[in-house]
Amino acid sequence: MKKALILEGGAKRGIYTAGVLDILLENSIMPEAVFGVSAGAIHGCSYVAGQKERSIRYNLKYGNDPRFMSIKNWIRTGNVVDTKFCYHELPDTLDPFDHESFEKARCQFFVVCSNVETGKPEYILCPTLRGENIDYLRASASLPFLSEIVEIDNKKLLDGGICDSIPLKAAMDKGFERNIVVLTRPQGYRKKYAHNKLLAKIIYRQYPLFAKAIAERYKMYNAELEFVEAQEKQGNTLVLRPSETIKIGKMEQNLDIVKQMYELGRKDAMDNLEKIRKFWQI
Repeated sequence: MKKALILEGGAKRGIYTAGVLDILLENSIMPEAVFGVSAGAIHGCSYVAGQKERSIRYNLKYGNDPRFMSIKNWIRTGNVVDTKFCYHELPDTLDPFDHESFEKARCQFFVVCSNVETGKPEYILCPTLRGENIDYLRASASLPFLSEIVEIDNKKLLDGGICDSIPLKAAMDKGFERNIVVLTRPQGYRKKYAHNKLLAKIIYRQYPLFAKAIAERYKMYNAELEFVEAQEKQGNTLVLRPSETIKIGKMEQNLDIVKQMYELGRKDAMDNLEKIRKFWQI
């Protein structure tokens, strides 16, 4: 049976996923595919490239640099994340991304983006992240309201989590039957009614389908959680999620909290390591 990892986003909360992925790398566990959403895609590419601890390393080193993620940068550039710094200077020079290992990996890497014109998700297979392909990664992690629309391949894209936060069904539709889903919220979490409906209508008035997707995201997200839990009960999906609640902001500046969230991911993965091996028959 074909196996896939489904990685939810969550901005800085996604560092939990990086902890889980590092334990998988340490134990030579790699599926046939990774579906990454937003922060899930950011951390997932280092996993596919086999670069253990890269995510936590650069998050701790540059986490308080305003170019990394800050309102200050949003005011200055229109993007909460500095494009040049995070998608070029950092992976090219400061903490080099291993493109060669990524491209040689026997693991397909799908980046999930939201198409602002259609209000639908896009599942982009990226055999490489060189050249303009890095923009798919950037689009997936570009938060609405806080980021400029990313235009690539005649598509206008933003945060994948708006249109498909947990792409388990998409993975199943592509033939992946034994899937592990990594969530970044604890058991029992449900998203509440969106209070940014009016703002979405104003900011994205040229893209009414995307504005509608933002307004109804809480319904989509909660329905996806129910689908994940149903698949888990059927035994063809394994879910890893934070075993305790750590209050961490989307743009968390306290690096101790970031490290705690990462360590929780490592702990939860270690606690479930035998279950993971049995589930994937490794």
